[in-house]
Amino acid sequence: MLTIAALGGNALLRRGQPLEADLQRANVKVAAAALAELAQDHSLVVTHGNGPQIGLLALQSEAYRDVRTYPLDVLGAQSEGMVGYVLEQELGNLLPDRTVVTLLTQVVVDANDPAFRAPTKPIGPQYSEQEAHRLASERGWAVAADGSTGRWRRVVASPMPRTIVELPAIRVLLEHNVLVVCAGGGGIPVVVDAHGARHGVEAVIDKDMATALLARRLDADQLLLLTDVSAVEIDHDTPTARALGTIDVDEIGRYAFTAGSMQPKVSAARWFVSATGRPAAIGALGDAAAMSRGEAGTQIVPAIRQPAVHAESVS
Repeated sequence: MLTIAALGGNALLRRGQPLEADLQRANVKVAAAALAELAQDHSLVVTHGNGPQIGLLALQSEAYRDVRTYPLDVLGAQSEGMVGYVLEQELGNLLPDRTVVTLLTQVVVDANDPAFRAPTKPIGPQYSEQEAHRLASERGWAVAADGSTGRWRRVVASPMPRTIVELPAIRVLLEHNVLVVCAGGGGIPVVVDAHGARHGVEAVIDKDMATALLARRLDADQLLLLTDVSAVEIDHDTPTARALGTIDVDEIGRYAFTAGSMQPKVSAARWFVSATGRPAAIGALGDAAAMSRGEAGTQIVPAIRQPAVHAESVS
């Protein structure tokens, strides 16, 4: 069974933790243990978030004033290599008989995507509202509130993924039972010009949508979106909060979720399920194996279509 598993940024760096290498390594060890259990019974492709990491790289790049700040596509490639390296190493330590490969992945977006005019993707550390607006004024950033945390973050364009450039290479690796880590941070955003040449752009693609696209193109059997909560909740952070178990793709579409948190995961899962008729699950990293068996998390399944009822003609 081919499983595509996406590690959320919060699965790699806990909320409020400083962006330190040792902490990220410790969290990756936990993630690798859950993924290694999954890999015992599945062909596996792993993707991951990069919001905290690319934000940190951008801040470090800006701090050195002798050269211009590196563009987000290059920083995205750096973060993909950085997180991918640690994941690959820890997975290899747990699966010594399995080849693990990290693949830098270019993802084509539309240069005219409206997302370039309305940045929404949070990257980097959290700030107070006052500090966020000060930095926005100094550095030309767009900033926005980070969900319901009361904190603020830098936001950048997040265009829809259209094509995965390295898809043929991923297929070849899977044919040889290689565990592939790819499309980190949604992949490296590129556009294609009139001559067919690719060029990087200033954006960070939503990791969940890129993972759903990858799962569709690979004809995956299931999609797992792994985060730091056990299930999708309606009325989150309220006295009436309720976790969703198994729910069909149409029913979950009737609920509203936080744009910077659960909404992208639900949208990506629905997109995959609607297109393939195969299940997706959203839940805690530690429950990955149980989620793949349909025993944990929020299980999003195809809608059961009722047959049309035709009235009999009356003579």
